[in-house]
Amino acid sequence: MSKPLEVVNAVLDAGFEGLGPLCSATGLADEYLEDARYADHEARIDSLIHWETGKLFTTGFLSGLGGLLTLPVSLPAGLGVSWAVQARLVGAIARIHGHDVEEDRVRTLTLLAIVGDIGKEVVKQAGIEVSQQLGMRALEAVPKHALSSINRAVGFRLVSKASQKGVVNLSKVVPLAGGLVGGAVDALACRAVGATARRLFAPGPGALAPVPGMSPG
Repeated sequence: MSKPLEVVNAVLDAGFEGLGPLCSATGLADEYLEDARYADHEARIDSLIHWETGKLFTTGFLSGLGGLLTLPVSLPAGLGVSWAVQARLVGAIARIHGHDVEEDRVRTLTLLAIVGDIGKEVVKQAGIEVSQQLGMRALEAVPKHALSSINRAVGFRLVSKASQKGVVNLSKVVPLAGGLVGGAVDALACRAVGATARRLFAPGPGALAPVPGMSPG
């Protein structure tokens, strides 16, 4: 297994299973699903993004988790942890929409949510043609080995950018590039990741916007 693929698998596992004091992505989602105060899933996701970005990226939070994640390559301090926390948020959004975080498509779309706007470029560079906008339905016909190619491409992009640009410059390319770029920037970037995730996992064929009343695809 290549180092980039090992990196993304470590990030996804830490985010989905929980890291340190953080519960798993499924556990986080279930807290919102069991709360009857929310009118619908969109209200749950609104609250999830608001509260998680607010509390997770306070000063010193990421640095306190820095020693809990071991990656197969050397990355700037806090970078892997910040990606893992993002993966946890995205996984919770997927779970709220009824998806299994262990499913291969969910793992791939989580990585694409983390890299944001460059996700489509990554998919193309991996040699995958998606005829419709990215989403769960769009990846239905993509075989498992092809999903691994996308994951590897994301990992290569993350590792190479981290090595070449450093945390501060990488933050301009990859949402939430690390805890060193400041709490306000972190919160804004994490909200962007959450917004991308809610589009990618929205119900409907390749939907990129909430579709009220529809069951998950």
